[in-house]
Amino acid sequence: MKNEVIYPWGHKKRYNDFSSYFKSIHNERVQKVSIDAGFTCPNRDGRKAYGGCTYCINKSFSPSYCSSGKTVSEQINEGIDFFKAKYKSQKYLAYFQSYSNTYAPIDILKNLYSEALSHPKVIGLVIATRPDCVNDEILDYLEILAKDYYIVIEYGVESCNDKALEYMNRGHLYAEAKEAILKTANRGIHIGAHLVMGLAFDTYETMINNAVELSRLPIETLKIHQLQILKDTVAAKQYSEDPAQFTMFTAEAYIDFVVDVIERINPHVYLERFINQAPKGMIIAPNWNGMKNFEFIAKVEKKLEERDTYQGRLYNE
Repeated sequence: MKNEVIYPWGHKKRYNDFSSYFKSIHNERVQKVSIDAGFTCPNRDGRKAYGGCTYCINKSFSPSYCSSGKTVSEQINEGIDFFKAKYKSQKYLAYFQSYSNTYAPIDILKNLYSEALSHPKVIGLVIATRPDCVNDEILDYLEILAKDYYIVIEYGVESCNDKALEYMNRGHLYAEAKEAILKTANRGIHIGAHLVMGLAFDTYETMINNAVELSRLPIETLKIHQLQILKDTVAAKQYSEDPAQFTMFTAEAYIDFVVDVIERINPHVYLERFINQAPKGMIIAPNWNGMKNFEFIAKVEKKLEERDTYQGRLYNE
């Protein structure tokens, strides 16, 4: 019988998956509960631009219990009710997910975060935000919270290619993302980063290089997902006018692409997500026939085995 390989991250999976790591540091199951706290973004409210990112519709990824018309506590309780039927005993992370969740004065942020952390089942925060929406005052406060709670900042970097960022109406350049990540490091705050694969002006090679570049920075987790063209977005109009400007992966091609990324990035970075799953009725392209996350992961793991490769095999420090 062939001996199973145990990789440097301590298990036999061919990539350093976040789920295994997360289970190893907690004594019980921990679930994210999404929250819409009524934030906006500086490329929505006019400070930098209007309309937001060209591909974004927040309702495409927000659970039904999320609503800015409810308090943070109400959303947490409804989220717990949503999950507890399936998982009887667990703790929760309050996931401030919608829009830019540090884009407010510090006193407002303190009130919102404190309300979430006051729930007896909440052990920490996951805060999704933009790299141009943090400052030293906010990071200093989160550093204090991180001494007692599990605190994550997820930075929407989206691309390291400034042309791609400008075309998607992002309102910041890659240098600001890099600066924000470096300012957040060494504070006890867990740092995540997010990339979108398939944006205009990003080629196959630049998309891989984006992931490699980010993996060299002091991030802990990386999320990537394929670009989805959704109805009622600026990207939908751009796509109808010139579909060739975007990379619309087939599921099979994206599996190969993900494996190309995995074998080139820093093996110390935990990989948390590979695909996006917008509601079927909202998607214009690409059509993957409702492929689920677990199905995609199984195909990636099979492809890694077929190619006899693993995370970091081609990584050069």
